[in-house]
Order: sequence, then C-alpha cells, then structure tokens
Amino acid sequence: MAISRIFRRERLDNYLQSDKQFAKTMTAKDLMSLGIGAVIGTGIFILPGTIAAQYSGPGIVLSFLIAAIVCSTAAMCYAEFASVLPVAGSAYSYGNLVFGEVIGWVLGWALILEYVLAVAAVSTAFGAYFNSFLAGFGLHLPKAVSGSFDPAHGTYGNLVAILVVLLISWLLNRGMRESMRVNDTIVIVKIAIIILFVVVGVFYVRPSNWQPFAPFGAHGILRGASTVLFAYLGFDVVSASAAEVKNPRRNMPIGIIGTLIVATVLYMLVAIVLTGMVPYTKLNVADLVAFALTLVHQNWTSGIISLGALAGMFTMMVTMIYSSSRLIYSVGRDGLLPKFLGKIDRQTGTPKNSLAVITVVIALLGGFVPLAQLTNLVNIGTLVAFLFVSFGIIRLRHLPEMPHNSGFQVPFYPVLPIISGCLCFYMMLQLPAETWIASTIWFALGLTIYLTYGVRHSRLNDQD
Repeated sequence: MAISRIFRRERLDNYLQSDKQFAKTMTAKDLMSLGIGAVIGTGIFILPGTIAAQYSGPGIVLSFLIAAIVCSTAAMCYAEFASVLPVAGSAYSYGNLVFGEVIGWVLGWALILEYVLAVAAVSTAFGAYFNSFLAGFGLHLPKAVSGSFDPAHGTYGNLVAILVVLLISWLLNRGMRESMRVNDTIVIVKIAIIILFVVVGVFYVRPSNWQPFAPFGAHGILRGASTVLFAYLGFDVVSASAAEVKNPRRNMPIGIIGTLIVATVLYMLVAIVLTGMVPYTKLNVADLVAFALTLVHQNWTSGIISLGALAGMFTMMVTMIYSSSRLIYSVGRDGLLPKFLGKIDRQTGTPKNSLAVITVVIALLGGFVPLAQLTNLVNIGTLVAFLFVSFGIIRLRHLPEMPHNSGFQVPFYPVLPIISGCLCFYMMLQLPAETWIASTIWFALGLTIYLTYGVRHSRLNDQD
C-alpha cells in the first residue's frame, strides 16, 4: 500500500452530496443552545471553588478569563472550518479534506474517545446525583441497580445511567426539530437557575472575602487558568452539526463563538459571587454551591440548584450523544467503519444506525464500567482535535479547490492559528504520563483497525 494512498484527501463535493440528506432545521439560536448545553455542565457548580481554594483564590475570575482567551483561538479556527466546509463529522471530516484520510481517521478516533467516555462518565454521575435527589424525598432505588458492575460490593449496574442514555437517544431519533425544543427548554431552565444563584448570592457577598485577591500570585492565576481550560471544552461539538444548519456560513460562527462568550460570562459571575460569599480557603468541597447557600441559610435555593446540576448533565449528554452519532455516521459514510453506519433515515433525517450503535456502547459503559480512571483521556482526545484544526487553517487557506472568502475567517492569520496550535500542544504536555500511555494504546488500536479494515473498504478506493 503506497503512502500516497493513505494521505489522499476526500473531495468536498462528495461530502456535500452525501450530507444533503440531512434536514437543515438548526438556527444560530439552536447552535448556541447546543454549545451551552455541552460547555455549561455540573462543573460550574464545583470547579470555581476547587480551583480558587487550590490555586487562584478570588483571582479565579481572571483564570476563567485567561482560559476563555486561550479557547477563543481554537474556537475561531473551528468557526472558519465550519462556515467554509458545512459538512458533518467536525474535525474528522476537516482532517480528511485538508490533510488526508489517515489524519482524518486519527482525529475521528480521538473524537470517538472524547465523546463516548465523556457521556458515559456523566451518565454515571447523573445516576448517582439522581439517586441522591430521590433520597431527599425518602425514595431509594435498590443498591443492586445503583452502581457499576461490582458484585463484591452488591452492585450490578447503574439503572438510571442506562435509562437516561436510552431516553436521550429516543429523543434524538425523533428528529432534530423535536430534540432541539427539549434541549432549548432545559438549557433555559439551567441558565435561569445559575442566574438565580447569582442574584441570591450577591446579597451575601462580603468584599473582605476577596482579599487577598491573588494569594498564590500570578503563577496561581495562570495555574488555575490551565486547569479551568477544560471547563470550556465542548464548543467543538457545535461544528458537528454543520450539515443540518440553515445558512452555515453565518450561523456556525455565531453558534461557536457565542457559546464561548456566554459560557465565559456565566463562569465568571459564579466565581465572583462564590468567592465573595465564602472565604476561598473553605471552597474545596464536592457540593460547592449547596455548601455556600447552606452557609448563608438559603436551603430552599440549594434544592433548586440540585435541579440545575441534573439539567446541566442532561443537556451535556444530549449534545455529546448527538455529536457522536454524527461522527460515527461520517466515518461510516466514508467506508472506514461498516457502511450501514453512514445511512440517513429518510423519514426523520437522522443517522439512526449510528445513533443506535453509539447508544448501546455508551449505555453499557455508563451502566456497568467504573470510569474514574479514564476521564483524563477525554482531555487528550479533545486537544488532539484542537491541535490539528488549528494548524489545519493554514493548510485550508493554501488549497485552491477549497472555498475562500465565503465565510468567517480567523483574524491575524497565520499568527493566531499557530498560537492556538502551540497552546493546545502545551496543554497536552501537562497531562499525566498514564494518560499518554493509555492514549497510545487507544491510537495504536485505531490504526490497526484502519490498516486492516478502513483502507480496504474506504470509498476512496472507488475513485482509484
């Protein structure tokens, strides 16, 4: 097999022809709802306090701002790709179009890792949180169906984790119009609950709690920024919906960059209020927001915040399961996975086969497998995609057959894409050694599948 074969690039018109079967129903508002649903999860109720206590102090607000600036560089690269190349598959398809099939496969394999593990882990957390929520009303599920498969401790599966994944899959199977209505409603509820906390909490702010503002110095603020950077990961899933968006050249940049702006404002508001309500030294707790509200005798608000946490996890899973089904569809469309995965249901305009397969995989992982040691792999999968998308902008601009000057363009080209790629690489270097070892095994498995199955069944073979 010649090296030139595996670096052959897909043609944009082939992708556009395949993806035109999708119903184009999504607007800029839907895209922002999708992005906010992914980015603003339970982390907003936990992360600010943990980072403030360990690294940044009240300066956590600057940590969030710096992290947002860093993420905005990658977000603008995604926005250009999504507006110029309105195809399903996000970074996987971009890699195929500008670098070649083997790079596209690696990016797709990285994103599969990100999406599957992220949703499985959150479904497990949703199950645990939902059980605690029921316990507040004196209701309890049997222990046997309340945890991962661990007979020694009396648990055989997480029933709630499995059921919530199946419910979301059922919603997505009904079509994007119906799914977006549900997602939009829950996102609005989630934002309203966050605003409620800010409005209630601001009356209990003591400016003296903001002193000293940076107890660990500038280094602490920067260390905090490198940690909270992962709070923003998720806006990339918006680009997976490009084939289903009305006027993608206009709406994709609004959806991606708008998501980042809204997320930054919400994170900073929560951080300001939390560190003003409670001394930063006391904020390293698991139930951060509930702890702060209980401390100021606002127990009723604490219960409402619990609903916000459940809503945050639910919308995150909606977004990720949706995006992963489009990713699997895209790989199947190209023949690198079985082609039945690349089929679109004519009635609903959704990839039912890929959605069914990804649902089963996520439900099994979330319901039966302990995932605590695997969640760091989510970060490396995301950063690999960010890295190639950032440098891919330079490659995109130099390909004469690609559309140019027809959508959003990254400013300060080529400096900003280079800065974005270097920042992503730096963040990858901060990950622990065990993450690199596990990801090496994952990518080796992926390349084995590509070389033994993908190359033989790729639709690029039909063009030889």
